[in-house]
Amino acid sequence: MQKWKDVPFVSVVLVAINVIVFIICTFTGDLLYNMGEMGIQNVILQREYGRILWAMFLHGGINHIFNNMVILFFLGAMIEKEIGHIRYAVFYFLSGIGGNMVSLIAKVLTRDMACSIGASGAVFGLDGVLLAMVLFSGRRMENVTPMRVLLMIVYSLYSGFTGQNIDNAAHVGGLLIGFFLGCIMCIFDKLKYKINRKREVQH
Repeated sequence: MQKWKDVPFVSVVLVAINVIVFIICTFTGDLLYNMGEMGIQNVILQREYGRILWAMFLHGGINHIFNNMVILFFLGAMIEKEIGHIRYAVFYFLSGIGGNMVSLIAKVLTRDMACSIGASGAVFGLDGVLLAMVLFSGRRMENVTPMRVLLMIVYSLYSGFTGQNIDNAAHVGGLLIGFFLGCIMCIFDKLKYKINRKREVQH
């Protein structure tokens, strides 16, 4: 019987919510987009800060949501199993929110009045967490190597920078924040392990 901690229910719930919201959007037109899309006008000028979070659950088309959800489910499930449900959920949302904040800063600096939506910042954050894990955690994950993770990240970034209507600032921001959080986690885990080993030796 599969252990509860090995079931990636956070990833499943996140995918389900995104898909449900997308289905609602197809029937309600611009209603949810107008309520949740993120830009200078509605977040900074109108101070609707909740959009930094709500925008993570909106997608602009079937390809947009399909690409994000496939990566979220498979990559997310693997990471969730390794680091636990709570850490995974915290890292996902912090990466997404942080990526969107970086996006807003970039919009202000470039005077870009376009609005952004999507879970890409959070998904790139998972890439960053995974990179930190393969570099610093000492964990062994089947078929996961630093080079493969780096190639995946480079390809994803390249696809974004060569595409159109892509919020690359959110991608880069989410990636860096996820990597930073992953590094902190690895440092904390190693310190915890050393402390526990020291206590075992003393006893």
